[in-house]
Amino acid sequence: MGHCPASAGRPRFDIADIFRQHRAELEVEHWLSVTERRVLTAIERCRTAALGGHVEVCRSCGHEQPAYNSCRNRHCPKCQCLAQEKWIVARSERVLPVRHFHVVFTVPRELRALCRRAPRALFEALFHSASETLLQLGQERLGAALGVTMVLHTWTRDLRFHPHVHAIVTAGGMAATGDWHPTKDFLFHVEVMGKLLRGKMLDQLRCLQRAGLLNPTRELEDPQAFDQLMARLAKVRWVTYAKRPFRRIEHVLAYLGRYTHRVAISNGRLLEVTASSVSFRTKEGKTHTVTPVEFLSRFLQHVLPDRFHKIRHYGLYAGSSGAELERARARLDSPGAPAPVTRAPCPTWQDLLRELTGRDVERCPRCGGPIERIALEPHPARGPPAQEAA
Repeated sequence: MGHCPASAGRPRFDIADIFRQHRAELEVEHWLSVTERRVLTAIERCRTAALGGHVEVCRSCGHEQPAYNSCRNRHCPKCQCLAQEKWIVARSERVLPVRHFHVVFTVPRELRALCRRAPRALFEALFHSASETLLQLGQERLGAALGVTMVLHTWTRDLRFHPHVHAIVTAGGMAATGDWHPTKDFLFHVEVMGKLLRGKMLDQLRCLQRAGLLNPTRELEDPQAFDQLMARLAKVRWVTYAKRPFRRIEHVLAYLGRYTHRVAISNGRLLEVTASSVSFRTKEGKTHTVTPVEFLSRFLQHVLPDRFHKIRHYGLYAGSSGAELERARARLDSPGAPAPVTRAPCPTWQDLLRELTGRDVERCPRCGGPIERIALEPHPARGPPAQEAA
């Protein structure tokens, strides 16, 4: 696999250190929700004595070193690599042996303020509208059900708020007759997808407004403001982007794996951290510098609502479509179809870590002898907040 290789050494800087050193300043300048404070606490405590762990003792040479537990928070930059690899292994059992397109659906800037105020409702609407756009066009243009996996991202490379959904879509679909209807180098026109997405999202917004599920910004407190926003949204272009299809299943999984468990920024992108500034890489060799408090504020913009699923599957890839998926696989595995991906036995976390980092956690790093683990009790530390402050 090797989709998330370890760097040549530990990163010079750790986002958790910025959290520890500047959290108090952040809380003075910004109101934080319970969810945001829990994320801060989890990342601060990740892989420290506060979470407990074990001591690794070599039976041969006596070498000892502590290993502390991870927080496993989905927003933590240090906890996603192994989870990503496990997800890819599990997903490889369901992906169909066909080419896949990469499509991106983006929320226009006119809607971003409302996304900040009502993220759960707006993100649900985006998932619903984007998936229905693809599935509807699949039926209308191909007469077939597509397989779709979607991942929500909310950031740009400089950590600004920019909600969008990445979709991996089968290059074809299965008709009601059981036949596979393929498409080669073209899925659907991006302008058609953009207009259909816009119409579906506007319908969703009207439903949310009638149900009282939108937490309006100050600009929308005027009773006519919502209608004015809808009028603006109906005029702007909703950006949709599509790449040429991947030719090998392994490439699909590797590419998708880079998106599923990615967080807003990794430790490896930090270039310089001082008491007054944080500099990090963006793209195309460019860098960006902000104050530590601004860095933390931007990071927290991308904390998702509790129990919100940012990875979703539709059509043939939906969890309820097991029978249809197997019918499609059987048809595609017939003579003359593309060769299916080889199903390897599910590796253990030790195997995955060895492949990712080159380190055998069962062996001493000094002499290669067997490792014995002795549990460590967690040190007392401030726990995450239990409820909102009055």
